Amino acid sequence: MADYNKPLPLLNAETQPFWEYCKKHELRMQKCCNCGYIRYPISLVCPRCSSQEAEWALLSGKGTVYSFTVYRVAYHPAFKDDIPYVVAIIQLAEGPRMESNIIGCNVEDVRVEMPVTVSFEDVTDQVTLPKFKPDEKL
Repeated sequence: MADYNKPLPLLNAETQPFWEYCKKHELRMQKCCNCGYIRYPISLVCPRCSSQEAEWALLSGKGTVYSFTVYRVAYHPAFKDDIPYVVAIIQLAEGPRMESNIIGCNVEDVRVEMPVTVSFEDVTDQVTLPKFKPDEKL
């Protein structure tokens, strides 16, 4: 993990719980205590009802590929050994969409509506990244 030289997410007071749960290999997102809306990205106020009360709900980690692109050029030198790789928008089973990588398959096999499940990659002592791999059982 000491060799990790790719850009990392910025951790702050608002996002810290998300990354702490990822470190435990749990995908959790804010769930509004007023209306039940599961929100991502993280925010202080529910975009549906404006409540400031939320809890960190454990999600299934299941979803489908909503959209994706295959990177065949390294736009950052740290990614040159990963080419080609997939960046996708994942439609989570619980509603939110999140951007991540698709791993564990050939880039040519990725398709819209492909079932996926979360897989965690411990990249540093502080950061574990949620990525997604094919899940034919969804």
